[in-house]
Amino acid sequence: MEKIQTKESAEGLLEALGEQLATAAARFEIVVIGGSGLLALDIVERATRDVDIVALRSDSELRSPAPLPEALQVARDRVARDFSLPEDWLNTGPANLLDFGLPEGFAERLESRSFGNYLTVHFASRLDQIHFKLYAAVDQGPGKHSKDLEALAPTHEELLQAARWSRTHDPSPGFDQELRRALAHLGVDDGDL
Repeated sequence: MEKIQTKESAEGLLEALGEQLATAAARFEIVVIGGSGLLALDIVERATRDVDIVALRSDSELRSPAPLPEALQVARDRVARDFSLPEDWLNTGPANLLDFGLPEGFAERLESRSFGNYLTVHFASRLDQIHFKLYAAVDQGPGKHSKDLEALAPTHEELLQAARWSRTHDPSPGFDQELRRALAHLGVDDGDL
């Protein structure tokens, strides 16, 4: 499976997606989180296998991207074919985060870029990526999410803010225990929670 290796390759795919949308005269605004967003914001330099859409934006309102609108699916599939990528290179995997609630102020912190006249991509801010990466590192265990979190170099207060948000998504005792363990590894004292 091909991976998105660099910021330039991620941007190239989004440019191609914008061109496909222009051909169909279909305009979209997508909200992206995860590794490709970190690449776009020059926070990490690791490969990622996909672009994760958490929401579609319309008139400053965020709504679920699942299922992807047909015109966006068709454009995605054409880019996948042209670049020998899996169909899910552009996916709605994190859409359930929208259902549980995004971090407070998320929409106001989005960093936006246009890829032609038919595609605007709103990338989650550094602070919001800290929220998502802490949650993912605790939920899925150490690995790329933990490394991304370290690359984000969160402050003590940012980690506490992310921890409070993460608890709203999984209030279980098991998650809380793993969250405390992860925070201790990052230098946040259990009593600070």
